[in-house]
Amino acid sequence: MGFAIPGAIVGPDNGTIEKSRGQHAMRKAGFRLGVFVFKDAEVIDYAAPCGVLSVARRFDPEIDVFLVAETLRPVQTQAGITVLPNYGFTDRPAMDAFLIPGGFGTRQEMHNRNLHDFILGLPDACLLTSVCTGSWIYACMGLLDGLPATNRKEPDRLEASHLGKTPIARLAELAPACRISHARVVDAGRIVTAGGISSGMELGFHLLRRAGYDAAFIQGVARVMEYQRAYALYEHDIEYANPPLGSPKLISA
Repeated sequence: MGFAIPGAIVGPDNGTIEKSRGQHAMRKAGFRLGVFVFKDAEVIDYAAPCGVLSVARRFDPEIDVFLVAETLRPVQTQAGITVLPNYGFTDRPAMDAFLIPGGFGTRQEMHNRNLHDFILGLPDACLLTSVCTGSWIYACMGLLDGLPATNRKEPDRLEASHLGKTPIARLAELAPACRISHARVVDAGRIVTAGGISSGMELGFHLLRRAGYDAAFIQGVARVMEYQRAYALYEHDIEYANPPLGSPKLISA
């Protein structure tokens, strides 16, 4: 599937091409998001983007979102919630974007060579995305070097104590060549990172944007979710490594 240039406007029909700010964008049917699940993955991190695309399917049933794990065994995520993945690594499912959520389990997944090999084996056209501490994995792989990225900025009680540090500060240590951003979503081209736990909602909406769905489509999804006020608040809290023509780069405070 081809991805739209961020900020481009796409017509209502699949395959329609319109010029926007001197650029082209194409939307093709069948956008597929694979969400990685692992032991102690944060529930909201993976459930929020899944929820956005699930509602988007009401408007375009060819959108697909599914769970990917190292194997097809049940996975116990945070709060004891167990999920059954749709695919294992060896299945190599076709997808347009791969998402790594955060959660306590990322501390182990950072060193999971099978995961690293799976990511490196994905086609160049597949977006690599993350929520919260999921970006630590890309950091450990050296994929964030020279790029902007974000992570959770608000610490929990342990992270706020003398024994810990905020996840975004940890990201800066893991990827010293990465430019740390405080935006809610950071679009660095192939790699798209989102900040704190609930920012998975905004990542979900942004993936629809990257897939070429127009503003009316995305706003319709937000309306059905009764999220339109929050969407309007965060819609532009995005930093682009290469901003679309006519769209200023945004760095949140």
